[in-house]
Amino acid sequence: MAATPEKLLLHLEWKVIRRLDGQIQGAHRTLRRGSGLDLAGLRAYGHGDDARHIDWNVTARLDEPQIRVFHEDRELTVWLVLDRSASMTAGRPGRGKHEVLAELAIVLARLFSRGGDRVGALLYDNAGSTPLRVVPPGGGRRHVLRIGAELQRTEHARGGPTTDLAAMLDAAGRLARRRSLVLVLSDFIGEGAWERALLRLARRHEVVALRIADSADDVLPAAGLIVVEDTETGEQLVVDSGDELFRVRFREAVDARDHRLEYGMRQAGVPLHRIDTGRDLAEALVELVTRTRDRSL
Repeated sequence: MAATPEKLLLHLEWKVIRRLDGQIQGAHRTLRRGSGLDLAGLRAYGHGDDARHIDWNVTARLDEPQIRVFHEDRELTVWLVLDRSASMTAGRPGRGKHEVLAELAIVLARLFSRGGDRVGALLYDNAGSTPLRVVPPGGGRRHVLRIGAELQRTEHARGGPTTDLAAMLDAAGRLARRRSLVLVLSDFIGEGAWERALLRLARRHEVVALRIADSADDVLPAAGLIVVEDTETGEQLVVDSGDELFRVRFREAVDARDHRLEYGMRQAGVPLHRIDTGRDLAEALVELVTRTRDRSL
């Protein structure tokens, strides 16, 4: 993120946020799939409803699934969980995953804060269980600039262990004490059993996963002998990218990674949205909100 936070925010307000106005009315609420804490009543369960809100006692008495309906909180606390690990540096110059993450985080923070909600940020790398930086929840344009400044100040880790996704999710759970909307911005490249951590987080909060992806994550160029570097650990390996068996194994590994991610999110009831680095950010956000709105109808 070469530009200053002020210049970047001005650029995004003109190029992205201005284009979103009128297209995603109430966007800062639409991403929220759940509801508040105060029970408003019960209604029959419908297709697309969150199964976590089923009242099983009433369902058993009526012999028909009933879902709890809550009053929406007037003020929403939003936590941005931002992956700053080394794998996020992948991508072409000026449009790497870490740069798309920074733009997306600033746009979301501005949209939510402009709607009167408080936004906090947790910046996490692969250095350990402690967050790299934490910005407590706040509101207003100045607070968005503070998040931008922390993103600019953050140095991506190079080398060392792969990202501990479970530790990142658990750190978010410790920070978000009251029920919140938790937006996880990451490429979700890491190791370890993160599924239980996601379930714990999703039981207490509304969670949305925004997977920031680059073609380099999924496609191996047929360029003969190449040096492949693990961006998380720094480990290098010379491989023959033209070897058909190697390409098949690479594709199988990518498919297995994607299947595990999608299955884990589905089991936790967490919507997963892919944001490609080559995609126009405003178009991607409009599509994201539209999909979320359609799911909630």
